[in-house]
Amino acid sequence: MTITTLASSSKGNCYRVEASGHVLLLEAGIPIWKIQRGLGFRASELDGVLISHGHRDHACGVPGALFSGLDVYMTGGTAGELGLKENHRLHIIKPYEAFRIGPWHILPFAAMHDSADPVGYLIGNGKEKLLFLTDSHYCADRFTGLTDIMLEINFAEDILTEQEEAGLIHPNMAHRVRTSHMSLERAKELLGANDLSKVVQITLIHLSASNSDAMRFQREVQELTGIPTEIAQE
Repeated sequence: MTITTLASSSKGNCYRVEASGHVLLLEAGIPIWKIQRGLGFRASELDGVLISHGHRDHACGVPGALFSGLDVYMTGGTAGELGLKENHRLHIIKPYEAFRIGPWHILPFAAMHDSADPVGYLIGNGKEKLLFLTDSHYCADRFTGLTDIMLEINFAEDILTEQEEAGLIHPNMAHRVRTSHMSLERAKELLGANDLSKVVQITLIHLSASNSDAMRFQREVQELTGIPTEIAQE
């Protein structure tokens, strides 16, 4: 799979995934004009747009995507959180109920975040299988046959604690980060609990601007897994 990052931060998240000539967009957390520009004004190539949850940095571009005639998939909780009305381009999905978009086989699974009915996605095409998980402080599910992983590592506990003790982040916000985003420590536990024997690439996404260390995260994940690891670059 070829992964292209259009945005990956607390300001916005959006990723283009291509395999065997077919393309999906994961998240629409930037305005539609930026999505169009990031896609080289070829939005018509998209088979669909998958949304994990309703927070602005993951879904602010949804109304524009629907207006542009793109098929957008999300849970009912996410649609409700976004205040979306019924639309023939809006497809409501449920955790653990698989569906297809063209050649893509997609299984949403429950994420753990402070939003309505958030999900991660297991995305396959018969040859490759991608795990996409962002904005979830923990994942109880286990996966097999993975070839690609896109995983949020938002913060490291020691860095967040230092920021909190220095008064650079309010304790309430630090608590929110810990209970709604994936830490380096939990990400490593998740990777260690899954069969990575077929995985060829890991992409780390949604790093915090102040509570992360990109080079450290990349190094530690690569040392743990032995798999080439990249940081999503805007």
